[in-house]
Amino acid sequence: MNELIINELSRELNIKTNQIEAVLNLLEEGSTIPFIARYRKEVTGALDENEIAKIEEKYRYYTNLMERKETVIRLIDEKGLLTPELEKSILACTKLVDVEDIYLPFKEKKKTKATDAIKMGLDPIAKMIMAFPTTGTLDDIFSKAPVSKEEAEEHTKYIIAEWISDNAYYRKFIRNYVYNNAVINTKLKKDAVDEKKTYEMYYEFEERVKYAKSYRILAINRGEKEKVLTVSLNYDTDYILSQLKTKIIKNQSSIATPYIEIAIKDALKRLIYPSIERDVRSELTLLAEESAIDVFKINLENLLMTRPLSGYRVLGFDPAYRTGCKLACLDEIGNVLHIDVIYPHEPRNDKEGSKKKLIELIKKYDINLIAIGNGTASRESEELVANIIKDLDNVYYTIVSEAGASVYSASKEAQKEFSDLEVQERSAVSIGRRVEDPLSELVKIDPKSIGVGEYQHDVNSKKLTEGLDFTVAKVVNNVGVNINTASVSILKFVSGLTKPAINKILKNKESKIFTSREEIKKLTTPKIYEQAIGFLRINSGVNPLDNTGIHPESYQLTNDILNYLNLDIKDIQTDNFKNTLESVDIKELITKFSSDEYTIKDIVKELLSPGLDPREEIDPPILRSDVLKLEDLSIGMELKGTVRNVASFGAFIDIGIKNDGLLHISKMSKKFIKHPTEVLSVGEIVTCYVDDIMLDKGKVSLTLFKL
Repeated sequence: MNELIINELSRELNIKTNQIEAVLNLLEEGSTIPFIARYRKEVTGALDENEIAKIEEKYRYYTNLMERKETVIRLIDEKGLLTPELEKSILACTKLVDVEDIYLPFKEKKKTKATDAIKMGLDPIAKMIMAFPTTGTLDDIFSKAPVSKEEAEEHTKYIIAEWISDNAYYRKFIRNYVYNNAVINTKLKKDAVDEKKTYEMYYEFEERVKYAKSYRILAINRGEKEKVLTVSLNYDTDYILSQLKTKIIKNQSSIATPYIEIAIKDALKRLIYPSIERDVRSELTLLAEESAIDVFKINLENLLMTRPLSGYRVLGFDPAYRTGCKLACLDEIGNVLHIDVIYPHEPRNDKEGSKKKLIELIKKYDINLIAIGNGTASRESEELVANIIKDLDNVYYTIVSEAGASVYSASKEAQKEFSDLEVQERSAVSIGRRVEDPLSELVKIDPKSIGVGEYQHDVNSKKLTEGLDFTVAKVVNNVGVNINTASVSILKFVSGLTKPAINKILKNKESKIFTSREEIKKLTTPKIYEQAIGFLRINSGVNPLDNTGIHPESYQLTNDILNYLNLDIKDIQTDNFKNTLESVDIKELITKFSSDEYTIKDIVKELLSPGLDPREEIDPPILRSDVLKLEDLSIGMELKGTVRNVASFGAFIDIGIKNDGLLHISKMSKKFIKHPTEVLSVGEIVTCYVDDIMLDKGKVSLTLFKL
């Protein structure tokens, strides 16, 4: 463990060095991030999953940086060119680009104009010129070259230009200046085709690089890649040239000064500017990708934390035109009762037959909630359903995002789960189950297909996958998993569980249900059991503690606390049990049992709410019984809506009409906010107001301000 890196991390992340050391030690021992965050708070000072992940990521980055520094120092030393000052400069670098800048002059060069000039024997001539002579003429110097004066004059400047370009100090100055002062400019490329006007706002666009919005950078990159846009960075090259002259030219009266000025201009135009612009745009893209991935992670977490609707018999409704609307009747826990299809829309238009079939299914299977997918033919299907249920008691419908349902339906896992169903029929099941238990259903789908990101196809795929998988694991372990109903899809995200362990658990479930955590212990290694068991729940098991987030390692402490308070674990759900715990003195328990505050508090919290699902604190989905049309809206109308997606520029809200309404970031708060996620989250139920109606485009804009 590197002390220098730990100190750097402490300064950058504003986390104490002992906390960082504790996290790194636990990770090295094989502990998972969810386990550390939940069950080692006393060691880390209660760092959360995001902080622990950031420590791991940054430590890996700085370790790689340190290795590169050591490699560069070794390579320079092997050339016999390492000085104490140079080594100190390399070790002081905090960015890889700075290390590479320093290494550039010592790097083995590919064939360049400068290497050709050196082969011509012009290196001594370049050194004479850079000595800034004040007597004689340049012709006198060039005549000493092993080639003609004309060739010497033409090629010597390339050596000087490369020396200037290889100077780390100059490069850092220019890079910082460009990043802080340049303007990114975009134009419509000549003869470009942009049929849908996707990039219209970028046909004539400019923005300061320093303040460029991440979503604009990704849009510009895509437009350039699709050959619709030309992109350039505009900045004051005259200022940079004057600064470089000041730094390089030691004697204005030297006979070499005009020639060196030519070399400086060549270095800037041919070598430095193209390289620096690539660096700056790469940095912009990297930051934009990180921002987009962070937004996706936040949206995904909020979507996965959608509150499940228990106690409903659901009809999953997958809308379509030609192929018909697929229906799946599900019981309260998602078991498939019946599969059917209706053809209410074009080309068949069998509305009466469809109504009759729906009413039959609702009555036969006691359906009280219809979950309609929000894809093709969704609003037409909504009208059909609304007309039917208006004459029925206690039957509602809700619109469900069907993003990724088709991806899951065609997957090997779906084929294995529903081998007797067609792809579209599986999709209807998935839509219905997303209401009853969103998390268990959504974990079956590749997070990238869930549709709550922005520019997800324009970011680093590996980083996106890692970030989204981390988010899914974070939510799964936060909620906890009922081991007796869990699928392989959700078990693979449980802290520490390996594929062999999951296979053993699933095989065991085929013959009998688990009645205690001890039974799981026999199917895993001690390390896997330690990491995973606190996140696995056993409902109605032998020991009530097995249905809590209390880790078995703390069972003895929990029982000691209960004995001290004269409580019996069998009475865990009674009022007396809860009243006693609510009035307990935490400090007294800490002293009595020589334990830490975090463990004691967590034990008391779990005993007060055994098996509590944190999603229960979230607003439930909006259940509707009537349909709303764009023509029904008026400016200032108050509406209840569900946030479907949050992007950098605003949020899309389902208010019950065909297209989601757009709530722009400027309409979210009267205070300045950097990002919409500061105000809204995916799945949140909000009260909003109609700000503008565009009947010709079928769009509506919204505001959170009452008009």
